[in-house]
Amino acid sequence: MIKLQTPRLTLIPLHHELLLVWLQSGRKDLEKMLDLQPNPWNLELFYEQETRQALSDYWIPQTAKFPLDYYWYTNWEIILNTSSCSVGGIGLAGLPDNEGTTEIGYVIDEKFRGLGIATEAVKALADWAFLDSDLQLLRAETPVDNEGSQRVLEKNQFQKTGEKNLPLEIPLQVFTWERLRY
Repeated sequence: MIKLQTPRLTLIPLHHELLLVWLQSGRKDLEKMLDLQPNPWNLELFYEQETRQALSDYWIPQTAKFPLDYYWYTNWEIILNTSSCSVGGIGLAGLPDNEGTTEIGYVIDEKFRGLGIATEAVKALADWAFLDSDLQLLRAETPVDNEGSQRVLEKNQFQKTGEKNLPLEIPLQVFTWERLRY
């Protein structure tokens, strides 16, 4: 299994079977299978719903469709090494498309925000993704009111490129971001 290591974190991509455990049995069973200490994520409703939807509508179908490249289509658990628990998730929106782009997204448990964890995780996954010579541009979106997430992207050399509304039940205004290969 691929793992990414940073000074404080381990990032573990969830293969299809682990995603099914999460969906069918819950995070507690997933944490047991990964030999992690229990840590129920505390997320705002929007991020909780977005994660649940990604699990059922994207990660599970895409990892079934692309079993050899699943790490481009899944959630990577962000493990804080000192406590051996998952403090969030990060992932990509698939292999680079024909223009050489993909998107990165992440969420951190509220109890662990403001500690530089997201910055460290984004750097690790972006650096890993750019090892693929097909990737030329990494995109991201952040809610306009999420200044912490915006700082994470700025610290990782992303440039703000615009603003748009996401067509959700309750429309959400986001900033768009890009980071070029260098």
